[in-house]
Amino acid sequence: MDSSNDEALDIIVTNVVATFRTRCHLNLRTIALEGTNVIYKPEVGKVLMKLRKPKITASIWSSGKIICTGATSEDEAKLGARRLARCLQKLGFKVRFSAFRVVNVLAVCSMPFAIHLIDFTKNNRPIASYEPELHPAATYRIKNLKATIQVFSTGSLTVTGPNVQNVATAVEQVYPLLFECQKPLCK
Repeated sequence: MDSSNDEALDIIVTNVVATFRTRCHLNLRTIALEGTNVIYKPEVGKVLMKLRKPKITASIWSSGKIICTGATSEDEAKLGARRLARCLQKLGFKVRFSAFRVVNVLAVCSMPFAIHLIDFTKNNRPIASYEPELHPAATYRIKNLKATIQVFSTGSLTVTGPNVQNVATAVEQVYPLLFECQKPLCK
């Protein structure tokens, strides 16, 4: 970061998406009838199950694949996935928790200054794009980190990436570029 600016940026993780497999076939009708906090969607072929602590929502398919969303950290996602597996075991399925993977992390961050988006996209043309008719934010993609940053003129950032470490690294990489394009303070 910039040596003259000692402020630490708060990166708030708002959603972690993780997947895991149960290594057994799941009867969705049984889960819907006997499970708690369950929504059965037969037209899509899945069951939604919600846990209160940690607060996650899981999409369960009969093949045994489960996608968990709503956690606020990677550890919380893993804990929620394990609790979900335990709930399915209590319903009588021979569940084995395997192939757990964090797929996507969504975080928000706020810069201490406003940003001139047109200058930002001109300076970073091949990897930054700004279409004000379509979306109010400029999109900045970092290929090697597999991260995408939505930059708003207010200085707010929305960052998506494969894990928390990549999200933090992406914000560190984009900060000097944003610092060059900050709007002058209005008096």
